[in-house]
Amino acid sequence: MRNIKLHLLVLVLVIIAELIGTFKFQVGVGTIVLLPMLYALILGIFTTPKFTKISNEKDMDDAGSLIGITLMLLMAKYGTTIGPSIPVIIKSSPALILQEFGNVGTVLLGVPIAVMIGLKREAIGAAHSVAREPNVALIGEEFGLDSPEGEGVLGVYIIGTVFGTIFIGLLASFLAAYTPFHPYALAMASGVGSASMMTASVGSLSAMYPEMATELQAFGASSNLLSGLDGIYISLWIALPLAEWMYKKMYRIKYGELPASNDEKEEEKK
Repeated sequence: MRNIKLHLLVLVLVIIAELIGTFKFQVGVGTIVLLPMLYALILGIFTTPKFTKISNEKDMDDAGSLIGITLMLLMAKYGTTIGPSIPVIIKSSPALILQEFGNVGTVLLGVPIAVMIGLKREAIGAAHSVAREPNVALIGEEFGLDSPEGEGVLGVYIIGTVFGTIFIGLLASFLAAYTPFHPYALAMASGVGSASMMTASVGSLSAMYPEMATELQAFGASSNLLSGLDGIYISLWIALPLAEWMYKKMYRIKYGELPASNDEKEEEKK
C-alpha cells in the first residue's frame, strides 16, 4: 500500500511511544503497568481531529486495511517466545485450549447489559468476545469496521487498551497474593488475545515471582497465541452466533419486537 505519509506518521508515533517507555506503579500488592502501546494509541487519536490536519479519512481507511498484516507479524513474535519452553507448554495444552470457551461468558454477560443500556447491533461486536486484535479482524471481515458491529468491537478494543492493561495487571497481582491459584494458571489466564494486556499481567506476575519469569512469559505468550488461533474459531462458530441469538432475545424483551434484519435496513435506506 503506497501511503508514505501514513507509514511515516506511524513510525514517528512508535518512536515517541518507545522513548516514553514502560512505567510501573505499585498499588498495594498490585502493579499498574503502562506500556508504549497505550501511548501510541492515545497519540494516534489526537492526530484524527480535523482541526489538527494530520490524519484524514483516507489515512484512517488505509490504516484499517493493515490490521491483518500486523496480526500476522504479532503471531510470529509470539512463536519466538514460546519455542524455548515448548515441553512445559505441551503438558498443559488441554488447559490452554479449553480456556478459550471462556469467550462464551462475555456473550452471556455482555449482550444483555449492552442491549439494556441502549446499544443495538453494536452489542454484537462489543460483547461477542473480549474484542482484541483477532476479534477486530473477525468483525471487520464479517460486517466491516464501519458497520454498527464494527463500531462496537472498536469501542471495546480502545477501552480495553486504555483501561484493560491497568485492570488486568492489578487483577493478576491481587489473585496471586490472595487466592490459591498457581502463577502458571494466572499466566495462562493472561492470554486473552491482547498483547498489551498479556504483557501487563505477566509483567505483574514476574515482578512477584522473578524466579518463574521465563516460564510465566512462555505460558502467557502461548495462551495469547492460542487465543488468536483456536479462539478466533470459537468466536466465529460459537460466540458470534450466540451473540446474534442473545441480541434478538434481549431486543424483544426490551422493545417488544424483533430487531429489523440487515436486509430490511438496507431497503429502508434506499
